[in-house]
Amino acid sequence: MNPHILAVLVSSLGLGTILTFSSSHWLMAWMGLEINTLAIAPLMAQHHHPRAIEATTKYFLTQATAAAMILFASTTNAWTTGEWDINDLSSPLAATMFTTALALKIGLAPMHFWMPEVLQGLDLTAGLIMSTWQKLAPFALMIQTSQMINPTLLTALGVTSTLVGGWGGLNQTQLRKILAYSSIAHMGWMVVVIQYTPQLAILALGTYIIMTSTAFLTLKTSMVTKTSTLAMAWPKGPIVMGTAMLALLSLGGLPPLTGFMPKWLILQELTKQDMPIIATTMALAALISLYFYLRLCYAMTLTTYPATTNILTSWRTQTTQTSLMLTISMTMTLGLLPVTPTVLMLTI
Repeated sequence: MNPHILAVLVSSLGLGTILTFSSSHWLMAWMGLEINTLAIAPLMAQHHHPRAIEATTKYFLTQATAAAMILFASTTNAWTTGEWDINDLSSPLAATMFTTALALKIGLAPMHFWMPEVLQGLDLTAGLIMSTWQKLAPFALMIQTSQMINPTLLTALGVTSTLVGGWGGLNQTQLRKILAYSSIAHMGWMVVVIQYTPQLAILALGTYIIMTSTAFLTLKTSMVTKTSTLAMAWPKGPIVMGTAMLALLSLGGLPPLTGFMPKWLILQELTKQDMPIIATTMALAALISLYFYLRLCYAMTLTTYPATTNILTSWRTQTTQTSLMLTISMTMTLGLLPVTPTVLMLTI
């Protein structure tokens, strides 16, 4: 892609997100979401592959539907209350429509069906942007309106997402689909706690972005997209694959890795709110997700690719890709748990 066009698209991504962050008017927030969608569509379709074009079309139609629902909800709220202020979402119908639209935008169950198929058709760089940066603007709107949304609806969306994210990833062999279901499950954890402690939801979103960036950058460095080729990646880069195994376990929420911190704090908060059944259900759903992370770790480190293969042997070569971002994100993915008290003091 032309570097000037790339610079315009990337700056438009930042502009759309910042516009949504800083807006207090429904139309400005909607405009920021639309700029985001229009900016990422060329990045998703830049390889001109039929699967990338199909994924881009699905993504655009889904996001356009969600944006239309947000516009309709804001219009309904303005008609009822006479206000276009985001913090004045007093119409129950508008609040329900708005929550459904945001759930569709970030891929919460049961509006999650588009996400695994879209992510599967993208290259790893576009998939990384879609799984991390594109979550920021809708999540900011959800945080601003979380106190005006029906708490039962938020809890139902969160618990359903954690369960679907766990069960959906069990029978997958494509790594991008597994990461899509991982995203669905992690979004469920954030949505459940967003109504009680928004700062904790922001902390969970930050740790999710760090861990998912590590996973995508590792797959991009080793050029692996399927479970069947994970065993071939170990001879090419044993250090990268060894740390990638720990990053997957961090995504699963195992101590003493960073991913344990948000899950532990969220379960603690749900227990404080007298919701032990919800906390137990989500902890069990996290165990389901942990199973397919362990399956990937097994395929990555404890298996040898069969000798009778028609695939050309991938020799260990020096990569030309930069590894600074991977190094930073990997370090944060593996080692932030000891600073949990400091994080709590600064955020909550």
